[in-house]
Amino acid sequence: MDLPKTAYITGGASGIARALTTLLLSRGWHVFISDRNKDLAKQFADDHNATSKTTALHYAECDTTSWDSQLSTFQAALKALGGRIDFVAPIAGIGERKWLPSPADSAGPAQDRAFVKPDLSVVDIDLTGVLYTIALAVQQFQRQEPVAWAATSQEKFRGKIGLVASVCGFYCVPSLPIYTAAKHALIGLTRSYGKLLPEQHIALSAVAPNVVRTGISSDAFYSQLEEQGLLTPMEGVMDAFNEIVDTSTSGEVFECGPNGKWVKRPEAEYLDAKSRKCCELLLDRARSLH
Repeated sequence: MDLPKTAYITGGASGIARALTTLLLSRGWHVFISDRNKDLAKQFADDHNATSKTTALHYAECDTTSWDSQLSTFQAALKALGGRIDFVAPIAGIGERKWLPSPADSAGPAQDRAFVKPDLSVVDIDLTGVLYTIALAVQQFQRQEPVAWAATSQEKFRGKIGLVASVCGFYCVPSLPIYTAAKHALIGLTRSYGKLLPEQHIALSAVAPNVVRTGISSDAFYSQLEEQGLLTPMEGVMDAFNEIVDTSTSGEVFECGPNGKWVKRPEAEYLDAKSRKCCELLLDRARSLH
């Protein structure tokens, strides 16, 4: 009898990460979630474990901006899940923050104002924290033997990674510059590293939703979008995650829109043949780094 699949999900107490956790539990997976809101994570786990006789939900508090916190939590997940993790989803994230003060925030002549360190918490959580989780996942996967992912398939994987990007990774929203930068980075990472990892029997792809009702924005904003039919249903996002979990796809980005459907987004075309050749040479030059 095959052992149940296992997953590690950051930010798992709420939003998209919670919905994904619920999806995987419903499919018979054992899941470990980390979240900075320990109380909410504990309540989620307690509620599930009180009623389920077949799957287990584990939890821990974690600050994803801290490597030490992530390492400690990931090691706890490995222990709780029996030493093997099949799927990792680094989903913990925040929305745009005011990264620089405006002139109205400061008094006195402009030339006398002190320079202020920018608030890069969006990058720390939405990009650096995600990279920390990916680094842990890849290193663990490299230690695991490839196994058949499904009884009906001969494809073998050491593990899979599913990211949450955003349509802000495709389109430019001028009032969300730091969030947009972080999500562009995740899409670039997916389309590059996700094409390299299958050589090690590891897959990495991303879901890029339009606006989904989570805790990242206000109820008033979500209601405004809902009235215009512009909210993306969580079911569509989960359907895209099913595609990532169940198929051999890697290096792909799935956009999910308000119509509830997902679409595999093509990469940008090369400017010309010389641009293509240049990128091919860059690939060869840097391959030894990975």
